[in-house]
Amino acid sequence: MATTASTRRQFLSLLGLSAVAVSCGTTAGATSGKGQTKTLRYQGWAGQVILPELAEDLGYLEDVKLEWVGNTISGPQDIQSAATGQVDFGGAFNGAVVKLAANNAPIKAVISYYGADKYAYNGFYVLKDSPIRSARDLTGKKIGMNTLGAHSEAMLDIYLQRGGLSRADIDKAEPLVVPPVNTEQTLRQKQIDVAVLGGILRDKALAAGGIRPLFTDYQLLGEFSAGTYVMTDRFLKQNPDTARIFVTAVGRAIEWSRSTPHEEVIARMTDIVKKRGRNEDTAPLRYWRSYGVAEKAGLITGKELQLWIDWLADRGDIKKGQVTLSDLYTNEFNRNQKSSSATKSGS
Repeated sequence: MATTASTRRQFLSLLGLSAVAVSCGTTAGATSGKGQTKTLRYQGWAGQVILPELAEDLGYLEDVKLEWVGNTISGPQDIQSAATGQVDFGGAFNGAVVKLAANNAPIKAVISYYGADKYAYNGFYVLKDSPIRSARDLTGKKIGMNTLGAHSEAMLDIYLQRGGLSRADIDKAEPLVVPPVNTEQTLRQKQIDVAVLGGILRDKALAAGGIRPLFTDYQLLGEFSAGTYVMTDRFLKQNPDTARIFVTAVGRAIEWSRSTPHEEVIARMTDIVKKRGRNEDTAPLRYWRSYGVAEKAGLITGKELQLWIDWLADRGDIKKGQVTLSDLYTNEFNRNQKSSSATKSGS
């Protein structure tokens, strides 16, 4: 199960779609002219309520409906599916969005949907009696995370860099894919040395005791919006009104989750999960605290993407100038924008 050094050097390589394959992506649910689609196909996350699902339950999607096509545990896979037209929107860590755009995918980020704050963060956890105390101790160790080439691997890489490790030593750390619902158990059974845990699964594991944090993404970078939902340029052109309803609804759901009493948000999420009838455990939902989006209503400032454009270029994963920030995102479809200083169109 070890990850090789060459694989580590090919950071985000699972996003290496050919320009031809991605550019030929279609949006089966989209139609041109006045007949804009009113159905948005998407992938969910088991046991969790993503913002579009919350927005739909709150009635914010108006006459637009969501069509669940399955679950994912991978942001990069989700935005690949959006780029190729298998779903109508997908969300991922912003570094993965930048990497996909660098591979000529015709996508645009339309709204931030998760991030890091004092409540919503991903932590790298070890057992309390683990000898791992520093970045250098991770050499040769197994780190379980939901997917490779995305948020968790980026945070690991930054932590190791800041710990003074050489690229050769960084490559000796072994990130492994472990489904989020199994990550805590996998750590406790000592099949991995470090577990990346976030949100309700993190707090549930902490409540059980016996683990401690090595570091968190919030400690590394402070408050920041970490991921965006993307849609294809074609979908946005053919379905601008539908896109506007969707993006605005997600933004409203973000603000509803911030302003509504905590217990009421949890009760709503629990009800949503029960109603969809997928035999999911609702108990972890009581640990939910925040989506962690930094900006109001998920507005994109550009800095949350520029950070990763620069970082990937410095690493050599993309060429300098390969991705133009203004082409990468737009706030055009977010009706929650309040001032020109907070908004910018990438169109």
